[in-house]
Amino acid sequence: MKDLITIGLPSKGRLKDKAISYFDNNGLKILQNEKERNYFASIENEPNVQIIYLHAKEIIQRLGDGTLDYGISGLDLLNESERNLQDKIKIKKKLNFGIANLVLAVPDDWIDVQTIADLEEVAFDIKSKRNSRLRVATKYPNLTNNFLISKGVTQYKLIPSLGATETYPFIGSSEIISDITSTGKTLSDNNLRILKDGLILKSMACIFVSKKRLKKKDNLLKILEK
Repeated sequence: MKDLITIGLPSKGRLKDKAISYFDNNGLKILQNEKERNYFASIENEPNVQIIYLHAKEIIQRLGDGTLDYGISGLDLLNESERNLQDKIKIKKKLNFGIANLVLAVPDDWIDVQTIADLEEVAFDIKSKRNSRLRVATKYPNLTNNFLISKGVTQYKLIPSLGATETYPFIGSSEIISDITSTGKTLSDNNLRILKDGLILKSMACIFVSKKRLKKKDNLLKILEK
């Protein structure tokens, strides 16, 4: 179809439900395909628009390479992506859902560690006693790395997390973690505590647009930005 507009929406969970509600509330009724696991949908009275359901991380990738025009995903995922990808995507609107914080958390029993400065002391202690670095488990290596460097922490090593990051300190895979949290309950339930100055990023769902799309004019953007 001539000048098809493609929009990426999260394919599962609360983010998917909230994104669909946001469209509905702005007069863009999403028409679901009858097949439950279909990855495509359309918008009522907008024949040149195609909705594609994707993993939130993939939405960022595809906005960056220009194969999506618009997308709803998390600010954390944009900021974690490579700089050259970020440069190809514009934040059009921050939304009031998908709100969560990326934080640095330590075990509850680290009583003397309340701030990043305390953490640096522990890191040097581990270095001198064990000749190893403080291990930080995370799914957000770029954001975590930039944050720790900016705070002057140098003696650490990032451990890639493949899931359930909050368990890593207790199975011996890391000393501390950085993780995304909306209420802090999961961290608390796992005997972890957020450092007082351990906020790395305040994240939320956003409407993103590929900079390739910005060169074209369409009314859809005005509706989405209401």
